[in-house]
Amino acid sequence: MADSPRHYALLCVGNSMMGDDGAGPRLAELCADQPLSGWTVVDGGAIPENDIGYLRELRPDRLVIVDATDMGLLPGEMRIIDESAIADMFMMTTHNLPLTFLIQQLREDIPDITFIGIQPDVVAFCFPLSPAVEQAVNRLHHCLAALDGGLAIDRFIPST
Repeated sequence: MADSPRHYALLCVGNSMMGDDGAGPRLAELCADQPLSGWTVVDGGAIPENDIGYLRELRPDRLVIVDATDMGLLPGEMRIIDESAIADMFMMTTHNLPLTFLIQQLREDIPDITFIGIQPDVVAFCFPLSPAVEQAVNRLHHCLAALDGGLAIDRFIPST
């Protein structure tokens, strides 16, 4: 009996009205325009906790959460951030609840969760996405497509 294909979920987090905080929603748009085989994409916006129930029901093999994260890097740089480090790091957020709460709520049903932070340049009302963050979103879309071929995401994006 052949192995069933792996199914992934992508939770894109952020506020598209706040400049580079819109990196997540922009990735969701890109995935809608250029779908990724084997992926279910959820635009969690600024209130990703509203999608907890849906993601639990979906039970993907792997969940990747993407959000703009102030890590003190150059704009557009990406990092995989370990769950234990999320609470310890000072992370810029425009969300109602901390992302650690979201991850803890999903952990029981989705054991493989990866958080990817994209370093923003400008997070301010009515600013557009910066070119560096737009390029990062495009690179990440390409990396996620490669996951279906069995490649590990940390091959493309370093960890903190």
